[in-house]
Amino acid sequence: MNKKLKIFVSIIVIILLCVMSFLLFSNNDEEIKTIKSDKQLSKIYNGYTITEKDTFINIITMPFSFFTNNFFRYKVITENTSDIIGELPTNNGLISSIENATSSSNESSISKDYSTTNIQVENVDEADITKTDGDYIYSISDSNVIITDVMNPQEIKIASTIKLSDGTIPEDLILYKNELVVISANSNSTSNSYYRYNYKNNTIVRIYDITTKTNPILIKSYELYEPYYTSRCINNVLYVISSGNLREEDDIVIRKYKEDNSEKQIALEDIKYLKDIRTTKQTLISVVDLDNARGDISVSSYIIDISNAYVSENNIYLLNQKYNYNTDTPPISELFGLKGVIGAFTYNNDDNSSGYNTEIYKFNITKEGKVIYDKRNKIKGKTINQYSLDENNGHLRIALYDNDGARVAIFDENLNQIGISEYVAKGETMYSSRFINDKVYLVTYKTMDPLFVIDLSNETSPKVLGELHIPGYSTYLHPYDENHLIGIGMQTEEIVNRNSSGKVMSTTSKIVGMKMALFDVTDVSNPIQISETIIGDRRTTSAILTNPKALLFSKEKQLIAIPVNNYSEDFVIASSSNSYSSTVNSYINYNKSYIAEGYFVYNINIVNGFNLKGVITHQTPTKSNSVYRYYNNSKLLRGLYIDENLYTVSETAVKVNNLNTLELVSELKIK
Repeated sequence: MNKKLKIFVSIIVIILLCVMSFLLFSNNDEEIKTIKSDKQLSKIYNGYTITEKDTFINIITMPFSFFTNNFFRYKVITENTSDIIGELPTNNGLISSIENATSSSNESSISKDYSTTNIQVENVDEADITKTDGDYIYSISDSNVIITDVMNPQEIKIASTIKLSDGTIPEDLILYKNELVVISANSNSTSNSYYRYNYKNNTIVRIYDITTKTNPILIKSYELYEPYYTSRCINNVLYVISSGNLREEDDIVIRKYKEDNSEKQIALEDIKYLKDIRTTKQTLISVVDLDNARGDISVSSYIIDISNAYVSENNIYLLNQKYNYNTDTPPISELFGLKGVIGAFTYNNDDNSSGYNTEIYKFNITKEGKVIYDKRNKIKGKTINQYSLDENNGHLRIALYDNDGARVAIFDENLNQIGISEYVAKGETMYSSRFINDKVYLVTYKTMDPLFVIDLSNETSPKVLGELHIPGYSTYLHPYDENHLIGIGMQTEEIVNRNSSGKVMSTTSKIVGMKMALFDVTDVSNPIQISETIIGDRRTTSAILTNPKALLFSKEKQLIAIPVNNYSEDFVIASSSNSYSSTVNSYINYNKSYIAEGYFVYNINIVNGFNLKGVITHQTPTKSNSVYRYYNNSKLLRGLYIDENLYTVSETAVKVNNLNTLELVSELKIK
């Protein structure tokens, strides 16, 4: 070996030793880091590496970049999926009174029996477009929030109207004691500030004192300069989460928010990032003590992107789902480190193979209501929505799917994976999941709908117990009782494609209508469908398909009701009973009349299944050439019950119908 070559090899060895020493002896235990300066924040905004270690690696490993760039490709694309905020009862212990599992903890008319928002976790209230306390209904109409006095069902009236005249659009409401939280999106900011004017959908939170319903008083307002993602109210603490791109003004990354018309700065110590997560997205978490709403709020920033969220009483889980393309080896920083002296030989390629990966970020909620980052982990696959997650005795359970099928994984309180089930339904898409006590129910679909039952009682070894194959699929599963499950989704028809010789070449399917089904899962190894009802045709749709908050259900009252959109001539309703009310017959018999939305009300029980009682609409038909038509889109929002009356709420009206007969009691026009 000549002298020059020896020198070159020596330099290479020294560089490798320096890299490994730096990685081995640097502070690798500190996973969550704090932004030190605005300059460092700007580097993140411009896509540069964000730690001193990363900078060091980039410089010192430059000789190897050509090698890695030509032999390996590593690309990750982040998928931004929407927060299908559908909700599910808590699964800690037995389901005690399923209809009560959907109620929030608002204080109001204790003597009255009334429904509340269909939430996911008991004692974790969620925002919705309609709320009630039993005496008043709070709803959204265009840019206004309407407070309706319903103490006398025969004479309901508007108590007051909260007008948002600054161009903001109310999206969600939360009711806590005598406070009403209105969460809005600001898409037309009047500020001259570039970072607000040039970006839409800032999150605006207003808190009103509604002790006097006829005179709501604004007691707190604040604005986060990112789009609204989701919110929760636990005990007296409000959590609002916003997420979007970092924003820059005059070459400085904005870290401001507005509180009570005064702009404030998010302190650098409250802006965190993870040591190996590279993104220009940030997630803001604001915390408000509603018992002291006039006090200061707290806002924290995390340099992470999110596409799903689940909140228990004690923890917040934020998920980021990524799709990896052609990932054969990790980046340089993974090749040389604690994973091995030459990390490529010990690198775990399972979570980095081509396909979806889900990053899970866990945040603790302290007794004082503060949010503190705890841990993270990663797993192969993707979730559907927040119903894909559940916390049981401090352990996270998560349902995922990818090209290999669907499965369920379990993590302990330290977010270490302690169990995972086998794959089911390879090549099929998972459409819904539901965790109930020590079971999880999964619905997958390709041309038929398999309903899988998986036992989670042994957390280290989840076991598939049984499955049911039926036409269609459910996008939402709701517990009826401990042994029965309601599925809401679409009915499909399988189509067999043959060649000229009659040989089967392929099978496909088509949607033929909406569907509600009742499943008996008493024998978990052999679940059966005991009742179904088909609504409309392939054009039929409903808010319930993507947002379970649209569901009104009470086992005790034998009630289930949902909003449905379609044309009236397509409301051909197949049910387990042939008895329809005169209201429904006359409703369907309008020839070719357009119905924007109707509220379908059913009796439901184990013996008789689904029986349609009637359809309520807020639209008035007009007759032209002997044909009834509905021109006004009423935008029906929600249905709820108070004592023995059913209230349907839209942007245009509130209707009161007798819950048993559906006879009209009264009606209030909002606009």
